[in-house]
Amino acid sequence: MRHTTSAVALLVALLARPVLAAAQESVASFDLLNTRLKPGDTVYITDAQGREIKGRISSLTQDALTLEDDGARLFAAPNVSAIHLRQKNHAVRNGAFVGLAVGIGLAAAYGHTYCSNHDCEAEDPNLLGLAEILIAGGGAAIGATVGHFLPGHKRIVYRSPGPSGSARLSIAPVITPRTKGVALSYSF
Repeated sequence: MRHTTSAVALLVALLARPVLAAAQESVASFDLLNTRLKPGDTVYITDAQGREIKGRISSLTQDALTLEDDGARLFAAPNVSAIHLRQKNHAVRNGAFVGLAVGIGLAAAYGHTYCSNHDCEAEDPNLLGLAEILIAGGGAAIGATVGHFLPGHKRIVYRSPGPSGSARLSIAPVITPRTKGVALSYSF
């Protein structure tokens, strides 16, 4: 029973840890990109024609950006519609935590089931503890492995303001178990 209580306490501590929000607003002006990007960052640029180009920043000035992909490509500010940055992938760490939590739950269930069918006080309690640690560690390893194969998220760093007087209409479906409809957004 002692192992079950410890496992549940550890599980609650892991799940109750604070989650940090790392979202930042995109910059509204090309000359402020140096506050979000630096040479060496890998970005996805959407040009004025709507094509997406991936590359590593080799230089960044107030009015232009140079990417290294197959060769150096210069993008002047008026020719850039949007810039996305792939965020660092925390899925390995998060997967390990989720896997550990699941593993702790399975280990606690195993320990409870084992002790209800055997005399745990008479047998070696260290052996049961080792089995529980291996189950929890295996869960963490499986979670980290799954997280390794998940891609990071792309975050918008810059969106061109567009010509003055322009308007944008966005239409998106809304489908939930209770609601079905369309969300409209109009900005100018």
